Amino acid sequence: MADEAEKPAGDFLDQSDVDRLLAPTAGADAAAGGVVTPAAVATAPAASVTRYDFRNPSFLSEAELRRLRQIHEEFARYLAARLSLHLRMEFGLKLARLATSSYSQFTDALPNPTHLSLFKVEPLVGVGILDLNPRLALTIADRLLGGRGSGVKADRPLTEIEVALVEDVIGILLEEWCGQWKSEQEFRPAVIGHESTGRFLQTAPRDAFMLALELECTFGDCAEQMRLGVPYYMIEPLVKKLQSRRQKDAAVAPAARRAEWQAAYDRITVPVRAEWDAFELTLREVMQLRIGDVIEMQPAVCAETRLLLNGCPKFVGTVGLDTDRVAVQLTRKLPAEDHFHAQSDGRKVS
Repeated sequence: MADEAEKPAGDFLDQSDVDRLLAPTAGADAAAGGVVTPAAVATAPAASVTRYDFRNPSFLSEAELRRLRQIHEEFARYLAARLSLHLRMEFGLKLARLATSSYSQFTDALPNPTHLSLFKVEPLVGVGILDLNPRLALTIADRLLGGRGSGVKADRPLTEIEVALVEDVIGILLEEWCGQWKSEQEFRPAVIGHESTGRFLQTAPRDAFMLALELECTFGDCAEQMRLGVPYYMIEPLVKKLQSRRQKDAAVAPAARRAEWQAAYDRITVPVRAEWDAFELTLREVMQLRIGDVIEMQPAVCAETRLLLNGCPKFVGTVGLDTDRVAVQLTRKLPAEDHFHAQSDGRKVS
C-alpha cells in the first residue's frame, strides 16, 4: 500500500484517458458482437435502406437503362424513316416505355389474338419476341397491296399471304435494331417462326429476365403499339461491352483527349504582339508626342508583358535581350476569364 501511495499522479489514468484509448477499438467490438458504448452509437453513420421490389426486379443500373433508352430512341427514329420510305407513307414511331420484367409477365401482357414473330440474332444466344398488333399489321398489308393505309378494324389472325407481306417490314425492323449495335459487333437477324397468342410460348424460362420495349406507332388513321422483348442473357454481352467502354472513357485523363496536331497547321501564320499596362496620358499629352521622344517604363511593368496571339491575350512574360534581339520569356498563362478584360482595357502601349 505504501508503494501505491508513493506513485506520482501522472501514473494514473482518469476516465477520459480510458475512453480515448478505447475509441479506436469501438468499431471492431461492434463488428465482433461486443459491447458498444453510447458514444460509439452516437457517432455511427445512419444506415440507408433502399426498398426493393421483388415482383419487378431490375437487373440493370440507372446508367445502363439510360444508355439503352438512348440507343432505342435512335432506333425508333431510324426505323420510322425507313418504314416511311418503304411504305411511301408517313410512319410515326415513338418510344413509349423501356423496362425490365420477367418472361411470364411479358407473355401474360400480350393481347389475344396478336401477331408474334420469333427471331434469332446470330451469334447471340436466345430468342426474341416481336408483338405486332393485328390491326396495325393488317393496315400495313393493305398499304403494301396498294391501299390508302386506312385502319383495318379486325381482330383476327393474319393469313399466310398477309404474314408474308408483313414479314418484309419485320425484316427492316430487325435490321435497324441490329444496326444500333454495329459499333460493337455485326449481327445477322432471322425470323424463325410466327404465333397468334403468347399463352403457349416457351422460348425462355418463365423466370428469365426480359428487356421490354414498347413503341407507339402511328400509320394513317391507325394508332397501335408494337412490343419488342429480348431475354437479358441474349443482350448481356452487349451490355457488358457498354459498361467496359464507359469505364475506359471515364479512366482516360482529359489531357489525353487533346486534339492531334495536323500537318496543315504548319503553314498557318498567327500574328504575335507584346503589350504593357504602362501609364495614362491625357489627350493633350498624346498630341504633344513627337518622333524621338523617350517614354520611360518601370522594370516591374516590363516583367508583366502581355503576349497576344491574333489579338487575344494568352500569356504573361518578361522582356529581355537575346543577343541583338528583344525577346519575351513566358512566365504564366492567362486564365480564360482574363482574356476579355485584357482586350477591353484601353491603357496599353505596344
